[in-house]
Amino acid sequence: MTKTEKVYELLKAAYPDAKCGLDYETPFQLLISTLLSAQATDKSVNMVTEKLYMQYPDLDSFLKLSQDEIEQKIKKIGLYKNKAKNIYNLLRDLRDKFNGEVPKNMEDLMSLPGVGRKTASVVLVEAFHIPAFPVDTHVFRITKRIGIAKGSTADRVSDEMMKKLPKYKWHLMHHLLITHGRTTCIAQSPKCDICTVNELCDYRKKTVKHS
Repeated sequence: MTKTEKVYELLKAAYPDAKCGLDYETPFQLLISTLLSAQATDKSVNMVTEKLYMQYPDLDSFLKLSQDEIEQKIKKIGLYKNKAKNIYNLLRDLRDKFNGEVPKNMEDLMSLPGVGRKTASVVLVEAFHIPAFPVDTHVFRITKRIGIAKGSTADRVSDEMMKKLPKYKWHLMHHLLITHGRTTCIAQSPKCDICTVNELCDYRKKTVKHS
């Protein structure tokens, strides 16, 4: 079993309930929530979208909002002005270019305003069950710390992880790493002593050696 496979199995045992932290009911809502989640917590996004989706549950209702109105409704989330602009333009692209449907492929998703590879990957894997490996700040940090990825960008880490794990493990591994990053392998002062994968971790080996 490879190191990456061992990490997967240990994290799977540690976090049996790992799953998407965003609340949504449709692919459209997931797309909006994922776009909003950039540099924001899932909890803060869910607090905003709970009321938002009750009032504006779908594309048609969202299209009635001006850019300023979108700003006001998401202003509790970081980078809200830029996100409102992207959402406003994205809504029109969905209507005009994709017949009001969320695309089911990477290229079309990434053609939408504000949608990068991570957001597109989340939508593909969560909404459509199409294999992808989203890399957010947690996944990027932890894969590098443990030593199961070396890429200098999120996209390169995504490519590495897809080569090291079979497709059916990509989705869960993404959530396992995020959960681990939020609970144990935090950005500052990671809790190495209680970490379930500390014996496999390059970062832990270095800190133990120098302590």
